[in-house]
Amino acid sequence: MITLYTWSTPNGRKISIALEELALPYEVRPIDITRNEQFAPDFLALNPNNKIPVIVDSEGPEGKPITVIESGAILLYLAGKAGKLLPADLRSRLEAIQWLMFQMGSVGPMLGQAHHFLRFAPEVIPYAIDRYSKEAARIYGVLNTRLSDHEWLGGASYSIADIACFPWIARHGWQGIDLKRFPALKRWFECVGARPAVQRGMEIPK
Repeated sequence: MITLYTWSTPNGRKISIALEELALPYEVRPIDITRNEQFAPDFLALNPNNKIPVIVDSEGPEGKPITVIESGAILLYLAGKAGKLLPADLRSRLEAIQWLMFQMGSVGPMLGQAHHFLRFAPEVIPYAIDRYSKEAARIYGVLNTRLSDHEWLGGASYSIADIACFPWIARHGWQGIDLKRFPALKRWFECVGARPAVQRGMEIPK
């Protein structure tokens, strides 16, 4: 059984979507980051970086329990465990992994900064708002270009690269982005969002 420690954030929802897509049995342990539960000693024992998501798989490699932190690493682990959501051939697999890394290195960090300065910062900082709004728009443009001649971010098949990006794009309104400006990305967003597993994963934790 997989135990998922999570909250209703884009990074948390990546993993619940993947678990739903892969139909792997799991249980949810909500970690309410609005109440600083990520700093509790028992959670810090799982992840000293005090971030969700974390999974604990009681049936890990060689049948032994394993704890995995960092959402990108968790996605790779789950895809490997199930043998799905990553292409089998090396060239196609690397293509999907590249876009997973783009999400980890650019989409999440930069859109997260846009969220903070546009919605949550205790004071209005015009320079930061301008900087991260422009970077958000640039990232949307990169994704739109990629999807202009590929059905999915990883190439020919739906993969963990798509799963990683979707919950961040789902908050495009938080980033001041109108998806109509990015028609290929909008097409992809609607297609991914129509998947039943994605819809279920986006509702976790309840």
